[in-house]
Amino acid sequence: MIALLNVAFALLAGLMMTRLFSKWHLPDVTAFLVAGVLIGPFVLGRLGVPGLGFASYEAVAGLNVLSNVAMGFIAFSIGNEFRLEQLRKTGRQALVVGVAQALVACVLVDAALLGFHLLFPHLLSAPAAITLGAIATATAPAATLMVVRQYKARGELTSLLLPIVALDDAVGLIVFAVSFGIARAMLSGSLNLISVIVEPLVEIVASLLLGMLAGKVLTELEKMFHSNTNRNSLTIGFVFLTVGLSSLEFHVLGVRVGFSSLLVCMMLGTVFCNLSPLSDDLMGRADRWSQPLLAVFFVISGAELQLEVFGQPMLVLIGLIYILVRSAGKYLGAMASSQAVRCSPKVVRYLGVTLLPQAGVALGMCVTAQQLGDADGMLVRNIILFSVLIYELVGPLMTKQALKAAGEITEKPKEVVERRKRLLAAAKPKEAIQRLDELKKQHATNHVTKSS
Repeated sequence: MIALLNVAFALLAGLMMTRLFSKWHLPDVTAFLVAGVLIGPFVLGRLGVPGLGFASYEAVAGLNVLSNVAMGFIAFSIGNEFRLEQLRKTGRQALVVGVAQALVACVLVDAALLGFHLLFPHLLSAPAAITLGAIATATAPAATLMVVRQYKARGELTSLLLPIVALDDAVGLIVFAVSFGIARAMLSGSLNLISVIVEPLVEIVASLLLGMLAGKVLTELEKMFHSNTNRNSLTIGFVFLTVGLSSLEFHVLGVRVGFSSLLVCMMLGTVFCNLSPLSDDLMGRADRWSQPLLAVFFVISGAELQLEVFGQPMLVLIGLIYILVRSAGKYLGAMASSQAVRCSPKVVRYLGVTLLPQAGVALGMCVTAQQLGDADGMLVRNIILFSVLIYELVGPLMTKQALKAAGEITEKPKEVVERRKRLLAAAKPKEAIQRLDELKKQHATNHVTKSS
């Protein structure tokens, strides 16, 4: 019962916060995250009133199943960006930029933090520095996708951005596994090639195969239904199913076989959108269904942010180095690689800015990083928590500004907004809705005429 009250309160708090943030033209993602911080254990949760905010971080963790499902829908939606006709145009560019920007960020963070280790070895160990460099590769797909959806961004930059964000997961898994294996070898004195090379490759291949199988089965089952409502229910059910299957883990000949839910659901969406002639409509319906779930996901993400990390000056210093160097790596890596594959000037200039947000995947890597030991594991975790707090609050706004500067977000004309306000204030509700519909049609007609 308390969990249901927390979910309801989180959704309502997030929605109310968007009304406040809309006055400052800030993205809804930022509003959801701030709402989460305010109803989390650090603020409203301190009151200890059941159902009125999260009293503890354990209460927040109790809703992890919602977060996992939300990430599944995000990955499923991103899979829609891998349509074959689109890949023929941007596939090579997305692959080159996706790999390059991740590796450049990793190398620069490694260099900066290993340099810090040489100066202050008692504050930051070499294994922790290498682990942080690997985590720097990860970019959060959730915040980026929400900004693109909210502002209906369209254009060359957006078309390239979403596949790159999706590729980040695969690149990040490999880089983190190799770097973390090296970090553990430095602590133990022995290098395990199976955990460093074999297991991450097995995880990626197994995830892609499971997603392909699920996408093929979903496409065949959709043919059995003639109602869009039932088809939509089946699509949503398959996203839940693939998220659940992704949590399985077993061993074959001493090799751990696991799955990445992001890769599985992304491949589910990719196969489905390329095989099913109805995929465009059905994926759009699934996106609309999942909107409240994504809102709750971001509020929960905000509640997970631990503000007490600001009370440790040295941790803040290392965190700032990590944030600044990672941001430079993402920007410079994206700029150089996009220029090398002959992207347009606006992509070269603004793509790096849109790759800064970091959250879910990085936090998942932190869980694995606990194996470094109590001191190093906790240090890595706190630095990433600090950076996630900064990136998630600032990143969505910077993504919005970059897309707007690139001309891929078109805001409604000021006179249209003012007329809507006057109508809603003066007219009866039914008449106002009818008039708003007329204004939408008129605005759409004008837009088409100008484009022609």
